[in-house]
Amino acid sequence: MADPYKITYSYTFKDGKTRAFTLALDRKDLALIAEKPPAPPLWALLSLNKCGNCPLNEQTSIHCPIALNLSAIVEEFKNFISHEKVSVTVAVEERTYFKETTIQQGLSPLLGIIMTTSGCPIMEQLKPMVRFHLPFASLEDTIFRMVSMYLMAQHLRHRDGKSAEWTLDGLAKVYAEVGRVNRDFAQRLRIAAQKDANVNALVNLDCFATMVPLAADETLNAIKPYFAAYLK
Repeated sequence: MADPYKITYSYTFKDGKTRAFTLALDRKDLALIAEKPPAPPLWALLSLNKCGNCPLNEQTSIHCPIALNLSAIVEEFKNFISHEKVSVTVAVEERTYFKETTIQQGLSPLLGIIMTTSGCPIMEQLKPMVRFHLPFASLEDTIFRMVSMYLMAQHLRHRDGKSAEWTLDGLAKVYAEVGRVNRDFAQRLRIAAQKDANVNALVNLDCFATMVPLAADETLNAIKPYFAAYLK
């Protein structure tokens, strides 16, 4: 694939060692470009702890696509404790981000990108966020970006002559589905990981999935004055 869009996560640990992971995405549809592991781990089988809302067929999809693409990273972090400190640098084409944080917080957005771009029909509803990736986002950041993305999707549907839904009820349904995947996929990680960094990084994602619909109205009311020029 020529000229993919790349996102690189680099981790520097307290012992000075560094690990870097570069994700290559197809610019056309943001699909993750990755080679399948030659020997997928047992926990990657679709039939093993399959998500309750997974629409994939075990006859045609032997492995969970997320698990296949996460397996190498899960292996790298399986012996880390979630609260260990780490320095994280995130490089995208337009800019670079840096934060000193815990492994749990630093690993969470990397897992989120892979889960969203691996071909899971549920998680790909969040795929537009990846092109405008904001690591270490606050809950307010996430709500603003998610509501904007969702309403843009409705605009595009309307422009194409399809039905559009202008309340946030549909967004709540999206996050309910995503939350189910997060919680069920965590069962796979508990098999794969010896320590808790991988699982707790996913738990952190699930906390956001739970909080976004609950806090959306409150956040929108709080920022409503910012839009005064449009509300006259």
